[in-house]
Amino acid sequence: MLVREAKLKDGTPEQYQALDEAIRTGQFVRNKCLRLWMDTKKCTRAKMQALCKSLASEFPFAKKLNSMARQAHADRAWQAVNRFYKNCREGVKPAGYPKFKKHNRSVEYKTSGWKLSNDGYTLTFTDGFKAGIFSLYCNGKAREDILRSKINRVRVVRRADGFYAQFCLDIERREQGTYTGDVVGIDLGIKYFIKDQNDNPTLCPQFLRQSEQRLKKLQRQLSRRYRQGKKQSANYHKARRQLGKQHLKVHRQRRDWAIPPTPLSKGGYGGMR
Repeated sequence: MLVREAKLKDGTPEQYQALDEAIRTGQFVRNKCLRLWMDTKKCTRAKMQALCKSLASEFPFAKKLNSMARQAHADRAWQAVNRFYKNCREGVKPAGYPKFKKHNRSVEYKTSGWKLSNDGYTLTFTDGFKAGIFSLYCNGKAREDILRSKINRVRVVRRADGFYAQFCLDIERREQGTYTGDVVGIDLGIKYFIKDQNDNPTLCPQFLRQSEQRLKKLQRQLSRRYRQGKKQSANYHKARRQLGKQHLKVHRQRRDWAIPPTPLSKGGYGGMR
């Protein structure tokens, strides 16, 4: 499986609010399925899938979410339960008891609830939330893979700088390379990124250290604006978003250092995640 990512652009505040409501509804479905497992003996995956239909008939907002998306979030709950059982059998500590999600950041669609344009430049969400049409901002290689491959799932992810669509493609990932026949040993370190058997080190850029002062300043601003027991102000949420963007920048710097992104074409962001 290969995952290609594109940013959802050119949407109105109401459209992004609809995506946010879909994400929170998916979190609601997952937590309800987890509660069913806690309260029911011998709860199975089929019972969680059946609960999705009951939730849609009981809660109007849950009915807005695409039926396959509800099933996908029931699968998420079952995966957490299944992993817990597996860790218990194998004696893994801690076993990882499934927990309720409080701040979920993604909603997952299967083969319905969305529609990709023929040219791959727009994505339309067609479920009950009616988020509408978004422009896809990605590079040419990513767009080509999305158009030419079978899309198994589409995941909408909310990050500090906006919403992204992740396309799970039914193709095998292959890294291009040239075999030379040379063999070299590589060691991962703390003071250096890697060092080969000939003592040639590759130093760590230390992106987190470089941004440490900026992070501390933003964290102090956020703490000063926090009001305990009261509704948070607009300035608090502004500081929270600034801090989130700085953490996201460090995350991307470290990831791109370890896994270089695909080259960008004209007018494109995105690539492989």
